[in-house]
Amino acid sequence: MVTSDQRRRQLAREKYERQQKRRAEARRKARQRAAVIGAAVAVVIATLVGLIVGGVFDKDKKEQAAEPNANPSASASPKTSPAPAMAIDQKAKYTFDLKTSAGEIKAEMDAAKTPETVNSFKSLADKGFFDNTKCHRLTTSGIFVLQCGDPEGTGMGGPGYTIADENLDALGKPNEQGQVVYPAGTVAMANTGRPHTGGSQFFLVYKDSPLAPSYTPFGKIDAAGLKALEEIAKAGTADGGQDGAPKTPVTVEKAAVTKN
Repeated sequence: MVTSDQRRRQLAREKYERQQKRRAEARRKARQRAAVIGAAVAVVIATLVGLIVGGVFDKDKKEQAAEPNANPSASASPKTSPAPAMAIDQKAKYTFDLKTSAGEIKAEMDAAKTPETVNSFKSLADKGFFDNTKCHRLTTSGIFVLQCGDPEGTGMGGPGYTIADENLDALGKPNEQGQVVYPAGTVAMANTGRPHTGGSQFFLVYKDSPLAPSYTPFGKIDAAGLKALEEIAKAGTADGGQDGAPKTPVTVEKAAVTKN
């Protein structure tokens, strides 16, 4: 016969066993949850690593930097006329002379390296195309350029035709980011971001600027012109931002292209 004392001990033992069983089951479920969470975290980490290794985040950064600080661009007008016939000495050097409201800027051009560009600029300058036009854009971060050559002064104008890219390998091999340095004093063509879409807009580099080698470099600014550019840049933009109309208004009063 089981005594009351034995019965109490039996009940206590059974209660203890039930508690232990519940605790073991709880530990098992906790381990399962931890395993599931750990697997999910591993998947997320692996995905993030894959994106980083694949360059997705770097691409985003580049795209953000390129809007608008890394790509001097101009929307060319629809073609309404053919590019000018070749009328220059393709073996000669030419001077692109800009008399601006902020000082005179001269650049030497080598027709042997950029014949279509030099020919187009001489044709436009001879017609007075650049006279009394505004330099509409100054960029003071990422790249360092003053952009001119738009008869509308908005960044949307052009001569009614486009010309081919030239001399794109002149600045060396691109780095891992696909960029080369456009040195201070460079004059280069602006474009829409697509090949062979240059028109009349160009940019003047006042400080070394990293860019994709997609913009025809066609001139080298003289020391006095570079100093004038630096003074324009020193004043910043009209709204104090990194990219916009220059605070010091710059008007090309007269442009000429002459054979040296």
